[in-house]
Amino acid sequence: MRVFFSTLALCLTASFAQAQCGGSFSGFVNGLKDEAASRGHDRQSVDQFFGSVRQDPKVIAADRRQGVFQLPFTDFARRLISSGRINTGKSKARQYDAVFDRIEREFGVSRGVLLAFWAFETDYGSFQGDFNTLNALVTLSHDCRRPELFRPQIFAALKLFENGDFDPRRTTGAWAGEIGMVQMLPQDILDNGVDGDGDGHVSLKTSAPDALMSGGKMLQHLGWRAGEPWLQEVSVPDNLDWSQTGLRTTKPAAEWAAKGVTPRHGQIAGTLPASLILPQGRKGPAFLAYPNFRVYFEWNQSFTYVLTAAYFANRLEGGPVFDAGNPEQGLSGEQMKRLQQKLSQRGYDVGEIDGILGAGTRAAVQDVQQQLGLPADAWPTPALLNAL
Repeated sequence: MRVFFSTLALCLTASFAQAQCGGSFSGFVNGLKDEAASRGHDRQSVDQFFGSVRQDPKVIAADRRQGVFQLPFTDFARRLISSGRINTGKSKARQYDAVFDRIEREFGVSRGVLLAFWAFETDYGSFQGDFNTLNALVTLSHDCRRPELFRPQIFAALKLFENGDFDPRRTTGAWAGEIGMVQMLPQDILDNGVDGDGDGHVSLKTSAPDALMSGGKMLQHLGWRAGEPWLQEVSVPDNLDWSQTGLRTTKPAAEWAAKGVTPRHGQIAGTLPASLILPQGRKGPAFLAYPNFRVYFEWNQSFTYVLTAAYFANRLEGGPVFDAGNPEQGLSGEQMKRLQQKLSQRGYDVGEIDGILGAGTRAAVQDVQQQLGLPADAWPTPALLNAL
């Protein structure tokens, strides 16, 4: 499920960003071997590590196929969240209560947050992906679409191999190279791996304590703030200035309350900065997003996935089912692509024309709505598309 990559994978050196790609696959692998040797790795270990690597066309096919992220929030959330997943999450919380206590004490990450990731990434470890990890990383590095994302992960996997924690022939995971119950990239494992069960190894595939502790440390490393909320469902008044909504605008939560925003559960954290997000416009669900919510984007960069994971974390800790409201009709995938093309022609940076309502498209929609005198709630509708 993690098809948008962690910021750790994006923080690359200029040499990696300019890494070669394409050409003969065998020649590409030989180049990787030479680079590994130049980094000081033993040549025999390098040859052993790369000895079984193969190009995997199924990885490229998976990279191009991300249609699930075209779903609106309510549909996406209902697809991922079931009573079975909620019940299993509560059971896992009881089973690993001591581990979660330790995570909350050492890293400040609430158990619902990690339970939600565990559920969405691998269904609590039951399916962790069956792609050979090294094949996936080398295939994606050879592909010229985003080699700078994946090439560093190959050398991180090599270090794990030298530590005895990676088998180039047998280690499997997601198509994009993530490993284990909470799906972490090799560099993330090197930086944040924790031996939670005390056996001397970091085994994210077979040890829930290792996986959960590592996930908690990674979130802390990414900026998680202990003891603070991440997302809170709210109700909004009809006369709000919709142009102030979205992640681009942050106000003290108390200021949102003064404008008539009211919590559906608990109390508004008045002293914390917060953004008011409307995933399906002013007539759909509404949430206050606190600073911890932004940390989710360091794990995954899909707005819909992040919002669903944050909401599910609340549900696992006793929060209510969100009020779906009555949002205006949205756009189909093809309509969204047409909208993105029109926005791009107007000079907006919407990223790839992929039919996904990402941050760039939302920001552009909100600007254009203001220009056209429409409610600027960042929710694209057929009426907006026709107006353009």
